[in-house]
Amino acid sequence: VVATRGEDNFRPYHLVVFGASGFTGQFVVEEVARTVSEGPKGNLKWAVAGRSRQKLEKVLEQAAGALSKPELRTEVDIIVADVGEPDSLAAMCKQAVIVLNCVGPYRFYGEPVVKACVENGAHHIDLCGEPQFLEGMQLNYDSQAAEKGVYIVGSCGFDSIPADMGVLYTRDQFKGTLTAVESFLTVSTGPDGGCIHDGTWQSAVYGFADSQKLQSLRRKFNHKPLPVVGSKLKRRGALFYSNEIQQYTVPFMGSDPSVVKRTQRFVVEEHQATPVQYGAYAGVGGIGNIIKMMFAGIMFWFLVKFSFGRNLLIKYPEFFSFGLFSKAGPTRKQMEGSSFQFAFYGEGYTEEQDPSQGKPNGKIRTLVQGPECGYVATPIAMVQAALTILNESTALPKKGGVYTPGAVFAKTTLIDRLNKHGIQFSVL
Repeated sequence: VVATRGEDNFRPYHLVVFGASGFTGQFVVEEVARTVSEGPKGNLKWAVAGRSRQKLEKVLEQAAGALSKPELRTEVDIIVADVGEPDSLAAMCKQAVIVLNCVGPYRFYGEPVVKACVENGAHHIDLCGEPQFLEGMQLNYDSQAAEKGVYIVGSCGFDSIPADMGVLYTRDQFKGTLTAVESFLTVSTGPDGGCIHDGTWQSAVYGFADSQKLQSLRRKFNHKPLPVVGSKLKRRGALFYSNEIQQYTVPFMGSDPSVVKRTQRFVVEEHQATPVQYGAYAGVGGIGNIIKMMFAGIMFWFLVKFSFGRNLLIKYPEFFSFGLFSKAGPTRKQMEGSSFQFAFYGEGYTEEQDPSQGKPNGKIRTLVQGPECGYVATPIAMVQAALTILNESTALPKKGGVYTPGAVFAKTTLIDRLNKHGIQFSVL
């Protein structure tokens, strides 16, 4: 059985996992292997790709052992491809319906893969949490992707599927017109603690260093401000006690606000819907954590401005993040003990009230919860996003382009699929 897109171009693989031997890539490989029966007609043809055949063989070997699926050693093809060699990327993209791109930091390695996908007619899904890359790809490749009928969907991991789909879910569950939502993220770790692999730390270091460039990139879109319906959502302070989650809370530093805003712009422009204002916050726990965070924050802000400082931050992630980030990444045991919870607090106008009159009179609370964010929830989100594209082409936007998850998946069953895989959406 073969994977095809359109009658004219035969493609041997539904999915190719690129960067399969990287820290996150290895877990994406395991998740694809677990879900092969969910492919089109109950079948999924897939391959792994990366620079080193030897490392890719090792990853398949490891997955075969972890999942007790010895057939992975022989049934999954290996493609050697390198970001620095455009021909190898083109050859990879010609063979795939969708490329799952796990090679970060995307600001350094992402664009050649997006370009190869657009030029060779493969859809592209990534795990990027770097707004500068995500928005830059939209600026530079959206019209080409539309011409080719290719979906380039960024931020399909923990950044930013739970937040982006969570806002849409909250909107769809609210009886009336939702006008504003705030999300509060809390992460729990088990007795073994937890940490994040230093690839994410590198993305943060370079992202903060470059924040001016993001502003100038945004001006190039010439966007008109989105209309505000209902009360204007107030931004909260840099550190406050949240009654919602009963702990000290800070603004969430990730890509969620940027991604959600792009989705809301899409629903205004394409679906003529009311945009939802959004604020994102994360709980930091008790006073001890706050003191650590302030120290880390002060050192980070100071060092990230200078190249010698950035080199120090990159070289010693554990020291400068108080152990939150590490070069080794979390152990499987740490992953098993970790989980996340997003609480969404929304307000809007109930069905009987006119949104142009008076203050919002309705409230809603929803929850998105799931397993460890970085390496359990992220592969689940990415693989389910890919399976949704493969299985539900009629529910996707009519034309290709560079999209957020919410823009592509708003009319699909992605949320149901995630619910079945342990990332649960519910109304409280």
